[in-house]
Amino acid sequence: MNDVLGDWKRSHYCGQVTAAEIDKEVCLMGWVQRRRDHGGLIFIDLRDREGIVQLALDPDRDPEAHTKADKIRNEFVVAIRGKVSPRPEGTVNPKMKTGEIEVEVNDLRVLNTAKTPPFMLDEFSEVAENIRLKHRYLDLRRPTVQNNLMLRYQVTRTVRRYLDSQGFLDIETPVLTKSTPEGARDYLVPSRVNPGTFYALPQSPQLFKQLLMVSGFDRYFQIVRCFRDEDLRADRQPEFTQIDCEMSFVDQNDVIQVMEGMIASVFKETIGTEVTLPMARMTYEEALARYGVDNPDLRFGLELIELSDLVGSCGFKVFADAVKNGGMVKAINVKGGATQSRKDLDNLTEFVKIYGAKGLAWVKITEEGWQSPIAKFFTADELAALNQRMDAQQGDLLLFVADSYKVTNESLGRLRGHLGNKLGLAKQDDYKFAWITEFPLLEWDGEDRRHVAVHHPFTAPMDEDVPLLATEPGKARAKAYDLVLNGSEIGGGSIRIHDQAVQSQMFQLMGIGEEEARAKFGFLLDALEFGAPPHGGVAFGLDRLTMILTGSESIRDVIAFPKTQKATCLMSEAPGTVDEKQLRELHIRLAAKAK
Repeated sequence: MNDVLGDWKRSHYCGQVTAAEIDKEVCLMGWVQRRRDHGGLIFIDLRDREGIVQLALDPDRDPEAHTKADKIRNEFVVAIRGKVSPRPEGTVNPKMKTGEIEVEVNDLRVLNTAKTPPFMLDEFSEVAENIRLKHRYLDLRRPTVQNNLMLRYQVTRTVRRYLDSQGFLDIETPVLTKSTPEGARDYLVPSRVNPGTFYALPQSPQLFKQLLMVSGFDRYFQIVRCFRDEDLRADRQPEFTQIDCEMSFVDQNDVIQVMEGMIASVFKETIGTEVTLPMARMTYEEALARYGVDNPDLRFGLELIELSDLVGSCGFKVFADAVKNGGMVKAINVKGGATQSRKDLDNLTEFVKIYGAKGLAWVKITEEGWQSPIAKFFTADELAALNQRMDAQQGDLLLFVADSYKVTNESLGRLRGHLGNKLGLAKQDDYKFAWITEFPLLEWDGEDRRHVAVHHPFTAPMDEDVPLLATEPGKARAKAYDLVLNGSEIGGGSIRIHDQAVQSQMFQLMGIGEEEARAKFGFLLDALEFGAPPHGGVAFGLDRLTMILTGSESIRDVIAFPKTQKATCLMSEAPGTVDEKQLRELHIRLAAKAK
């Protein structure tokens, strides 16, 4: 490499050359974004991670450099020396950081040639994602993707500085751990030196960070890789990164207050947005009542309105039967939505069916009153009561779901979010935070016939609900809290159980007997007997947070080398097969061959 560069040393990044450098000599290195021949005068857009600068090569100034430039193509790697000059009048580009200047080249070296790439490496070309991921090393040259990853670094830098200022210690926890399946599937790693046994890759550092609190480190954090073998979608990956924190001698308010400061610092330092503190809070029950889901988007209204008391005895059998069978009827009022076509309404009906609803009733409020197939089933008094409850006015669209408590809330809540985006009610540069608190501690798993933890088995019950564990465990609330931003959960945590007896009781409620609890979590139960302090923490999804900050549609756009929705890497072709020798060393025989 030294032979190629000789004594040349880069003086500036391409995107950092401005009018302040006019008349100065610079040495730049990067990739050719574009080459243009204007009748002898050649212009080259040279690109690196900081931006693009225009080079001007004049055959009268340097014939040799001009001759070399004549053979240059896109993505060649070049180095130049030249003088910074103001662009000629009428050619200034105010949209570029370097748009006021160009560099008059007086020497040029081609450091490497390049094949023609399979797609244009600019920020405007639309390229199929599978092609981008197959050639990810090229996709990463694109300005948009590079900017995403540089902003991601700014997030982690800000997090480290903030947590350091708050007395947190960055401590690493093991990557090869013990499998304790109580949620998503673990990724397993066979042990060669201990035949027949397996490590698990951590789904989170949960147990180890609790042990650090028992050990007296008081405030811990880690920006840590985690792994879950689960079905994927746009905002999930088999390996992901958490901003993981734990604190001793704290309650819920202490954790929330410190973490709000961290998030506010991140938004100010990365995108220049001031976050209003304290952030909003609402209980889990309030979130479901008003928005149908526990991760509500607060950038717009469209709140759910319960109508069960008004329609329990009405003539519309669908509504009346839902209430009679212990379900509920809820609706949303889409202000000015009466212009929706029948096809639009059919599409909305299909949307709610995704979440288990049997259908969607609709009403358009016109000058004559209700325009709807269901209008004939209601008396004048019932219509008046419904209009008043719904604040229905001419031009509005009323959308109803009648089903079980869970289906009604989720289907209508998801529909609310869908309409917020479809109708442009959710502004991308508007950031609305809310802490959701008082989640249920446990929920009943009908398939396994046992209770399971809503968050995880180490979450503490609310003090006043501890007696319910012995009588009605399903009604107990947790000291748990999620931070929701614009309809996405970006973090979650809880105050932990620090009493060994309560932790053992929690395992029993989940159908985990004493022997199984000892086998899976014995080291934690032992540690809790040696003076565990009250403690709690939180973990934020770095990928999802960065996705929101950059306005990306998928976390794959903010991860350097992501996996597909089938958990494969198109570039390296992972996962792959291994040879028989490796399998024998691990004492593994395959029951199925890879396709």
